[in-house]
Amino acid sequence: MPAEFTFVSAFLVGFFGSVHCAGMCGGIVGALTLGAAGDAAGSQRRIIFLLLYNLGRLMSYAVAGAIAGAVGASLLQALPLPRAQQVGALLSGGVMVALGLYLAGWWQGLAGLERVGARLWHRIEPLGRRFLPIKTPTHALAAGVLWGWLPCGMVYAALAWTLTAPGAADGALLMAAFGVGTLPMLLTLGLTWDRLNRLARQPMIRRLAGLVVIAFGIWMLVAPAGSGDHKHTAVSATDSPTATRSGLM
Repeated sequence: MPAEFTFVSAFLVGFFGSVHCAGMCGGIVGALTLGAAGDAAGSQRRIIFLLLYNLGRLMSYAVAGAIAGAVGASLLQALPLPRAQQVGALLSGGVMVALGLYLAGWWQGLAGLERVGARLWHRIEPLGRRFLPIKTPTHALAAGVLWGWLPCGMVYAALAWTLTAPGAADGALLMAAFGVGTLPMLLTLGLTWDRLNRLARQPMIRRLAGLVVIAFGIWMLVAPAGSGDHKHTAVSATDSPTATRSGLM
């Protein structure tokens, strides 16, 4: 799969999966914007804070993606190339199907990962209290960096997908693209919380988003079966085994 297409796919997964963010992060967005007043200057301040929160969040996603990409590349390089390709495709597609089921509310297996991540969050969360209420742009950025480590099944699924990246740099870019996909929802939540929250919580909306992600996961599982010749051509053209050992091919 071309790397450019994979990054676009990560963006779309983040975009459609962001309906989960309304319930998971909406309250956090509300708490973080309490430091902005209700007048015109306060509204401008709120927008600046929202941009900085999300910039910090994406920075944390990129760091986590770099770690996952480096770890995954090391593991996949230990396998023969055809087996590494199969493992990458199965992991990528399987994770997307699991995420779609989770978003639609049909399977809650990823909630178990959230409980594991909550142990780390309990250590990080007290640090965030030092920045509340948010009064300065620096505090907004710092709070966003901490927010990026909030236990979230959707983020963990994206990180599992990132394990198939060729290396740390691609892993960071993949998670950054995923994070950018969630921006429209989270930025809008900070400005029109009540209305958007009600819409995103509609079962039909969540199921549609889940079905889109499931379809994408099934395509990732099926597509490699018919692209063997293309993959061999790509290997001979690039002479880079690591470039095709993952889902970023």
